[in-house]
This record gives sequence, C-alpha cells and structure tokens, in this order.
Amino acid sequence: MSYGYEYPVARAASSERALFIRRTYAHLAGAILAFMGIEALLLNVVGAEQVFGLLGTSRFSWLIVLLAFMAAGWIARAWAHSDSAPAIQYLGLGLYVVAEAVIFLPLLYLATRLTDPQVIPTAAIMTLAVFGGLTLAVFVTRKDYTFLGPILSVGVMVALGVLFAACLFGFSLGMLFSFAMVALASGYILYDTSNVMLHYRTDQHVGAALELFASVALLFWYILRIVMATSSRD
Repeated sequence: MSYGYEYPVARAASSERALFIRRTYAHLAGAILAFMGIEALLLNVVGAEQVFGLLGTSRFSWLIVLLAFMAAGWIARAWAHSDSAPAIQYLGLGLYVVAEAVIFLPLLYLATRLTDPQVIPTAAIMTLAVFGGLTLAVFVTRKDYTFLGPILSVGVMVALGVLFAACLFGFSLGMLFSFAMVALASGYILYDTSNVMLHYRTDQHVGAALELFASVALLFWYILRIVMATSSRD
C-alpha cells in the first residue's frame, strides 16, 4: 500500500517536498539515536569473550559475518522500500539498524577498551561534519548527483572483492583502503541526498532514511578506523 503519491519529490508541491525532507531526516536522526542506544546497551551487557566470539577463530568467520550482514541488509532494504503497510517499512529500517549495531560491536569494543577515550567522539564529529558539508552542498547547489550511481556500484563491487580476498587470504587492509572507503561513502551521501531532493516519491521517507543511514554508518566505520590507527601511533 502506498500513500497515493506516485510522482517524485521534485514534482511535488513545495509543502509536500518540505514535509518529505523533514520526515526523512527525522527518521535518519531516529535511526542514529537507536543505533547509539543499542550499541551502548550491547557494550555494557556483552563481554569481550562474546564480542570476539562473533568473529570466531577462523579467518572465514568474518566472511560469514559479512555475508549475513549483506543478507540482512538486502531484506531490510526490500521491506523499507516496499509499498506494503508502514509497519513493514519500519521493520526494515529497524532490522538494518540492529544489523549495523551487531557488525559494529567488535570495532566499537576495541575503540572503547583499547584506545584513547576521545577516539569515538572524534570520529563521530568528523563523520557529522563530512555528512553535513556534503548534504549542504547538494541542497545549496541543487545539482543532481545520481549520475554517480553506476560508478558507486562498481566501487562497491571492487571493495567487496578486496574484503572477501582479505578474509580468504588473511591479509590486512591498510589506511589507503580506509581512505578509499571514506571517498566511496561520501559519494553515496551525495547520491542519496540527490535522490531525497529529486527522485524519491514523497511516501518513501523510511526507505530514504535507511539509505542515508547506511551511507553515514559506512562513513563512520572507516573514519573510526582511521582515527584509531592514527591514535595508536601517538
């Protein structure tokens, strides 16, 4: 079931467009707050043995976790973008937030227990600054960045290939890979924001929020890795 809007936001009345954008970013903020709450709960309840048990003892364990996360993400996106009842769309967004919280848990555990206490706040501020700057650039220039779609898809395929190879052959991913993924996530923020402004239907705020959350989470993951790496060298 849709809400009856069958035209993209660019063709909507200004009031409908503004309402859609407010709803999208309110849902994004809600998803980020839910993610923070789940992580705070998990970090205080789950011990180190359980956290790193998620990764197992084999180098293939992280590959299994990645595949499970990708499957959960595919299901979540299908639900969040469906024309079903709103409850299904929210279930998709909720599933994605929980999946991100689980896959982030080992990294955040390391960041909170083994590095400087300022690492996570620093990475969060940097993530919000990059996201805010890119969002502002799209809203001010009103340029359509959806032409980046095919380029970003190729970038994702290459990145997944490198990740799978790292899991299979046991080599580590260096800073260059992290910076490349920050660039990829930044491209997706431009792409997603353009879709929010121009191409989504005005009843797709839940799906739009999920895509933005996914891009912000990816950006935060690799900025946090960079900050952790540079902090450990000090």
